[in-house]
This record gives sequence, structure tokens and C-alpha cells, in this order.
Amino acid sequence: MNNSLSLLCIAFVMLFSCKAQETSIIAKDAALQLVADVYKFTEGPAVDTEGNVYFTDQPNDRILKWDAYDNSVSVYMQPAGRANGLYFDHDGNLLACADEKNELWRIDSEGNVTVLIEDFEQKKLNGPNDLWVDPKGGIYFTDPFYVRPYWNRTEKEIENERVYYITPDMGEIRIVADDYVQPNGIIGSADGKLLYVSDIGDQKTYSYAVQDDGSLTNKQLFCALGSDGMTLDQEGNVYLTGDGVTVFDAGGKQIAHIPTGESWTANVTFGGPEQNVLFITAMDAVYTLEMNVHGIR
Repeated sequence: MNNSLSLLCIAFVMLFSCKAQETSIIAKDAALQLVADVYKFTEGPAVDTEGNVYFTDQPNDRILKWDAYDNSVSVYMQPAGRANGLYFDHDGNLLACADEKNELWRIDSEGNVTVLIEDFEQKKLNGPNDLWVDPKGGIYFTDPFYVRPYWNRTEKEIENERVYYITPDMGEIRIVADDYVQPNGIIGSADGKLLYVSDIGDQKTYSYAVQDDGSLTNKQLFCALGSDGMTLDQEGNVYLTGDGVTVFDAGGKQIAHIPTGESWTANVTFGGPEQNVLFITAMDAVYTLEMNVHGIR
């Protein structure tokens, strides 16, 4: 075999291997499915125990529910505190980063709201954005500063844009990371031992070891890409958003890119009865994609 033919064969093998790896997490013949595109800006998808996904349409101040069984969407709450990121706690309450007054809410099954956090050391938070609940019930949340048109303020009361942790008894809020330009997406592993945080302001994503008291150690650069929202699958792959959905394996190697055709893809989670449906929020739309992998909740 001459050198030119040998190089061609190597290139073909590499292309085939990369393509096979990229598509292995996506179900065979699956294609992105538009659920609806009647919103202003979608964000914050969170899955309940039945596989339904709740998401936000922040400019329209509402939380919506995607029914995993009939693919319908209904309004769950409006007004909704200008909610952004959402996550369910272990008791089935929906937690919401209520951006209107820079609060963190707990919404029970009847729609009753409890304000969990409204300030830190008598200073208004910058704007809770995304959150994750650990196995013990503690809450990590990011607090970047994005000036909103519905705010009366344009200046920070807290200079640093941080990651905070609320203890499982909701009795204490602690700073666990304060060396970020603009933290945003956040997600943790099912066993609670690993936490990923995106610094969208510096276009990097980091991993941490989580300690028994909720503190974070061993900060490591995971990849040189920031993210608006993020999720994990059962294989430890990390899904970042922005330009579509970019998927990295547990070692930080990119293994897939899922384009949405939208100018910005804000967030992503796994839904459906088997949690094998990737649910994507992107601009005025939400999409689903059948996967070979599933979420970790």
C-alpha cells in the first residue's frame, strides 16, 4: 500500500470512529423534535419523578410543564417571580431561582411559595441563576449579575459573583467558590461527590470534589468552554449549552455536538418516563431528542 493510500485509509478510519462515537449516545435514526416555539426565552428545565419537565419562559414570567406522556405543554405558574433555573428537591418541591427579587423559592405541589433565601449578610444577591440539590438535600446555586429590565437597580450589592451552598436544614448559606468571572451552569454527580460549575464569563468549566460538609476542594479545569446550563448522563458525560449542546466525556474530551439551529441554547436536562429524552431549551423554543443514555435522577 503506498503512503497516499495509507493516509487516506487512516483518515477514513478516524472519521468513522469519531462519527460512531458522536452518535452512540443518540438513539438510532433519532432527530431533534420541536415541541413548541411560542415563547420569548426558555430556560431552567427540571424533571420530576414521573419524567415531566418544568421549564421557564422568563420574559413572560411563567413556569411551564411538558407532559412526558402526551408531549403537551401547559402553564404551571404565572406570575412566577421571573424564575430562571429550576430543580426538584427530594420532597418533590420545585426550587426556583426567582430573579425578580433575587430570591430562591421553594414551590410545593399546591403552588405555595416559600422564600428560602432573599439576601446574604444583609446584601441583595446578584441574581440566583442555576442550582443543584445534593443527595443530602443541600442546595448549590450560582449567583451571576445580569442586569434585568424589570429591576430598579443597576449596581451590585455583592461585588463577587459566587457559588453558594445552603445546608440541608436550610439553616445556613455559605460561600463555596468566589473566584469566578460569571458562574452560571451547575450540576453534580448522582453520588454527590463531584460538582461541575461553568464560568461562562471566562469560557471555562471546572470540576470539584465535594466534601462531607458541602465545601469544595480540588478545583480542576474540566474543559475550555463555558455554559449557560448543563446536565449529566449515567455514563458521566457532561452536556454544556450555548452553541447547541456540546457533550464531553468524564475526562473532558468532546464526544458530540447537537446543533439546535437557534442562535442560543440555554439549558438542557433528561426527561421522559425512562429519562432517555434530552429536553433542550433554546431561545423561543423547546426541543426533544431520543437518546441511548439516560439522566441520573
